[in-house]
Amino acid sequence: MRQTPPVRFRILGSLECWDGDERVHVGGPVSERVLVTLLLEPQRVLPVHRLVEAVWDEDAPATAAHQVRKAVAELRQRIPDGRTLIATDGPGYRAAVTPEQLDLLQFTDALRRARDHAAAGLTAEATALLREAVALWRGPVLSGNGGAVVDAASASLEERRMTAVEQLFDLRLEAGEGAELVAGIREAIGGNPLRETLRGQLMLALYRSGRQAEALEEYGNIRALLDEELGIQPGDALRELHQAILRNDPSLTVAAAPSPAAAPAVTGSRSTLPYDLRDFTGREEELHKLLGFVEGATGSGPLIIAIDGMGGSGKTSLAVRAAHQLAEQYPDAQLHLDLRGYTPGEEPLAPPAAAEALLRMLGIPGERIPDDPQGRINLWRSTMTKHRMILLLDNVVDEAQVKPLLASPTGTVVLITSRALLVDLDAAHSVSLGTMAPPDSVALIVGIIGERRAEAEPSAVADLADLAGHLPLALRIAAARLRKRPRWTVRYLVDRLRDDTHRLAELSAGERSVEVTLRLSYEGLGADYRKSFRLLGQYPGADLDVYTAAALLDLGVRDAEDVLEYLLDMHLVQQHEPGRYAFHDLVRSFALLLSHTRSSGGTGEFSEEAAGAVRRLLEFSLTASDAACDLLFPGRVRMARPAPSFRPELAPLSTPEAARDWFEREQDSLLAAIALAFRRGLDREVALLAANVVFHLDLRGRLDDFLALCRTALAAARRLNEADLLRLSLSNLAVACWKRGRFEDGIAAAVEAHELAVELGDRRGQAKDTGVLGLLLATTGRFDEALPRLEQSIALKRELGAERAESESLSNVSGVYMERGCFEEAVSAATRSIELARTLGASEKELVGLTDLAQVQLAMGEVATAARTLAAARERAPGALAPADRALQLVLSAEAEGRLGRRQQVLSWVEEALATKGLEDAPVREVTVWNTAGRFFHRDGDHERALGLHRQAHVSAARLGHRVEEAYALDGIARALAALGDAEGAAERGAAAEEAFRAMGIPGRFRRAD
Repeated sequence: MRQTPPVRFRILGSLECWDGDERVHVGGPVSERVLVTLLLEPQRVLPVHRLVEAVWDEDAPATAAHQVRKAVAELRQRIPDGRTLIATDGPGYRAAVTPEQLDLLQFTDALRRARDHAAAGLTAEATALLREAVALWRGPVLSGNGGAVVDAASASLEERRMTAVEQLFDLRLEAGEGAELVAGIREAIGGNPLRETLRGQLMLALYRSGRQAEALEEYGNIRALLDEELGIQPGDALRELHQAILRNDPSLTVAAAPSPAAAPAVTGSRSTLPYDLRDFTGREEELHKLLGFVEGATGSGPLIIAIDGMGGSGKTSLAVRAAHQLAEQYPDAQLHLDLRGYTPGEEPLAPPAAAEALLRMLGIPGERIPDDPQGRINLWRSTMTKHRMILLLDNVVDEAQVKPLLASPTGTVVLITSRALLVDLDAAHSVSLGTMAPPDSVALIVGIIGERRAEAEPSAVADLADLAGHLPLALRIAAARLRKRPRWTVRYLVDRLRDDTHRLAELSAGERSVEVTLRLSYEGLGADYRKSFRLLGQYPGADLDVYTAAALLDLGVRDAEDVLEYLLDMHLVQQHEPGRYAFHDLVRSFALLLSHTRSSGGTGEFSEEAAGAVRRLLEFSLTASDAACDLLFPGRVRMARPAPSFRPELAPLSTPEAARDWFEREQDSLLAAIALAFRRGLDREVALLAANVVFHLDLRGRLDDFLALCRTALAAARRLNEADLLRLSLSNLAVACWKRGRFEDGIAAAVEAHELAVELGDRRGQAKDTGVLGLLLATTGRFDEALPRLEQSIALKRELGAERAESESLSNVSGVYMERGCFEEAVSAATRSIELARTLGASEKELVGLTDLAQVQLAMGEVATAARTLAAARERAPGALAPADRALQLVLSAEAEGRLGRRQQVLSWVEEALATKGLEDAPVREVTVWNTAGRFFHRDGDHERALGLHRQAHVSAARLGHRVEEAYALDGIARALAALGDAEGAAERGAAAEEAFRAMGIPGRFRRAD
C-alpha cells in the first residue's frame, strides 16, 4: 500500500505544510515567502538575491541576504527533514521535493497527462485528470499577500488554471453536456469576465439547453463589455459562433465546433528548418523551459513562444534546436521564415508577403494564392488551423509583424525570435536570453578549437570567454579566428581583445560581426533613443539607477526611466536587479565607439555631446555625494565649488542609514567616474569629488582605494595648479598614508599641506594639517614633537568652532597622554571627544572615542569601568565603524572581560577580531589588534598563540616604523618566552622593549601590558 509522504506542501492558496496529519507552522512572513518562492520552482537553484527580491520587492534592507539565510535556517529546523528538503546548492537554495509532496507538481503532472489522454482520444480519462488538477486550486498563492514576485507567479498559475478550466468545459461539451454546465461556466466568468473562450462555451451550453435567446444575449453582453473596457470587438471565433446560433446551424447540436472554410489540402510533411548546430552548447535551462511550455500546453489557440535577447545571444540557434526536438510531435510541417526585422539593407517582411511565403512552403500552387493582401492572410490562417505543425518566425521586428499570421483554433506551435521584448502578444510565453554561463562559454570555445589546444591554456580560454562578454556570437567569432589561425595562442588573441578601442574590430569574421549586429539594433531605434543610447554609454560604472541616468540624459527621472525601460525591451541595456540598469561590455564598447565622432556614425574626435554627458554626470555625483556626506558625516566642512549647470534630481536621502546604503551602491561607480574625469582632464571635478568619496572609503575600511584616490586627486590638483585644492588633496593624502602605515610619506604630505595653508591664510587648513602631522609623529614614537602640535591643533579648531575636527584631534591626543602616563588629561580629552561627536550626531567618531576612553581606563587599571564603556559601544550598530576599528573594539572588549575573569565567553570576540576582513589593509590598527590579542592569550595561558601574535605584530610594526606598537610587541614576546621557559630570549627581548619605551618616554609603571 502506498504511504502518504511524511511532509507535504500546499501552495495553491494559503501556504500549508503537513507532517502526516499534523500542520507545521513554518514561521513569519519572511520565512513563508522564502519557502513559497523555492516551491514555485522545485528542484531549481535560486540564488539569494532572487529570494531577497521575492521577499522585499524593491525595498530590501541592507541585512536582506542575512535575513534570507536566517529564514532558511529556521525553516530547516521547523520542517521535519528540512535540511534535505531545502538543499544548499552552489550559490543558492533548492526545494528538493517530489511530486507527491507538492500540489503544484501534482497540478502540472495532471495537466500533462490530460493533454496526452486527450490527444489519444481518451476523453473520459482526460476529463477526470482535469477535474483533479482544478480541484487542487484553493486560491492565489499566499492568498494574494506574497508581494510582487510571488503575485506574478501566482498570476501565471491562475492563467494555467483557467486554461485547464476551459479545456475541461470543452471536453464536457464534446461529450454532449449542456444545461448542467451553465452554472459552472457562469461562476468561472464571474472571476474572468473578459475571457472570450468562456463566453463562447456559455453561449454553446445555453443554445444546447434550448435557450437560444439567452445565448444571443450573452454575446451582446460580452461585446458591450469588451467595447467599454478595452475598446475592441469580440474575436473571430466568438463572432462566427454568434452567426451560427442566429441561423440555427445544425453543427452546433453535436460536440464538434463549427468547421472553418475549406483550405487547400497539404499532403506529406514539409520542413524548411535550418540545420541544427552540432556544437550547440549551453542554454539547457532555457531549452527546458521552452519545451516545458509545449509539454504543459492546454487550450485551442496557437501555442506562441517568443524568444527575445540582444543581437548575437543565440535566439535562432535555440529556436532551431527546439523545433528539431519537437518535429516528431508536429508531423504536418516545420516551417522557418526570416521576417528580416534586423537584416542589413532590407526592409522587414510585411504580413501579406510572409503569408504568401508560408503558403508556398506548404506547396500551395501560386494560382490558389489570392492577389489581395488580406486574402493571402486569410488563406494562410485557414490553412494553419488544419495542421499540426511548427512555425518558426525568425528575426521579428515587432508584434504587428506577426499578429496577422496567427489563427485560432490550431495545433501549431509558433516560435518567434526578436531582439525586442514582444509584450503585446496575448497569451504568448516568453523566454529571454541573457549571456551564457561562464562554464558554457568555455565549453563552446573548447568545442570549436579542440580540447588539446584549450587544455594547454585553460586560464586564457576563461579570459577569452570573459572578453567576449559570454555572448554566443562573439564567442563563436573569437573561437573561429583561433581555429583558422593555428599558430596563434589563445593568450595572443586575449591580449588583442584587451584593447577596448579595438575589441569590436577583432570580433569580426567573414559576414559575421558583433559590431554590425549591434549597429543594426542601434539603427532600428528612433533618433531620440539613439542619442540616449550614446549618452548612457558614457557612464563608466557597472550599473546605474534612474537618477544617474536622468543626469546623463538631461531629462527628468520619469522620462529617463521610460528611456531605460525601452532600451531594456530592445535588449540594449540589461537589468540584474530592480531599478538598476547596465550595459553588456560589448554594447558599452559599441556606445563608446559611437561617441568618438561628431556625427555619431564612425570614429574620430570625442563628441561634445558625450563630453556634456560626462560633465553632467560629475556635477550630479558631486551634488549627490554632498547630500550623502552631510547626513553620514555631520560637521564636515565643504570646499567652495562652482554652481552646477543644471539642477539634478537626487534619490531620496533622509537618514544616515539611507546615505550609507547609497554610498554602498554607488561607491565603485563614483571611483570609476573620478578615473574618467582624470582621463578627460577635468581636474577640479576630480579633486572636489574625491574629497567627498574618501570619507566613505575610510568608513568602510577600503584603505588601498582611499590611498589610490588621494594620489589621483593630488595629481589632478598639481595639474590644475590651484593652491586650495592642492592643500586639501595633500591633507587627505597624509591621512591615507597614516592609515596605510606609510608614515614618512604622510609626514611629507602634511608638512607641504601646512605650508600651503599658511601661505593661503587658511586657518582651518592649518588646524587640520597640524593635527595630522602630530598624529603621524606620535605613531612613530616622537611624542615630544607630536604633543605640542596636537594641542595647537585642538586650540585652533576650538577657536574656529570646528567641532568635528576638534573631536578627531582630541581622540588622537588622548592616546599620547595615555602613553605618557597623563591619565587625567587622557580621560578628559577622550570624554570631550565623545561629547562633541554625540552633539554632532557623528556616530562613528563617538564610537572611536569610546574605544579610546576604554584603552585609557584599561591602562589605569579601571577594568570594570572599561568593560562598561566597551559594552555601551558594542550596543551601537556595527556598520557605523570601519572594520578595523570594530576589530579593535572587540579585542579590547575581550581583554577587559578576560581580566574580570569572564574569559571563555569572550574568546569568540578575539577570533572574530583577528578574522576581520580588511584588517590587513589597516596595518596601524592591525598591529594593535595583534598585540592586544597576544596579551589576551598570554593571560589565558596560551603562550604559544600569544608569542605568534606578538611576533607578527613586531615584524609589521618594524616594517612600518610604528615604534609604539613595535615596543609593545617586543614586550609581549619577552613575556611569552619567559612563560615558555626561554629565559635568555625573554631577557633579550625585554631589554630591547625597555630601551624603546625609555626612548619614547613611556613610563614603565603605566604600560598597557601591566
